Amino acid sequence: MEHFTIATEAEKSPDFRRVLWTGEHTQLVIMTIPPGGEIGEEVHEENDQILTFVSGVGEARVSGQTRKIAAGDLVVVPAGRKHNFVNTGPNPLVLYTIYGPPDHADGAVHKTKEEADRLEEAGKDEPPQS
Repeated sequence: MEHFTIATEAEKSPDFRRVLWTGEHTQLVIMTIPPGGEIGEEVHEENDQILTFVSGVGEARVSGQTRKIAAGDLVVVPAGRKHNFVNTGPNPLVLYTIYGPPDHADGAVHKTKEEADRLEEAGKDEPPQS
């Protein structure tokens, strides 16, 4: 059994992205977006994504709609939808997200968005093949 106190795990990780668990059909990832930072506009053609916000404030931008987000909010991004999440506050925007199917390499840790982008572009952040 895998067990996490998810808010605690998310809050204690300073990394932009950290994969906590990867299964055959889903993946659990925690993220910390610095003040003024963002996840970056993207589309997951084959992945649904559910994001739950632990602390901080920001904006969810999904399919041309924008909504303010804060701790306790949850946003669902169906596969194929353009989306971005932006930190609009003075503190880190901390969240955990579930991808179905997995979207990142098992155990991946990306300290910054720049590192995450570089590894993705180099093909070094691929999910396990089932």
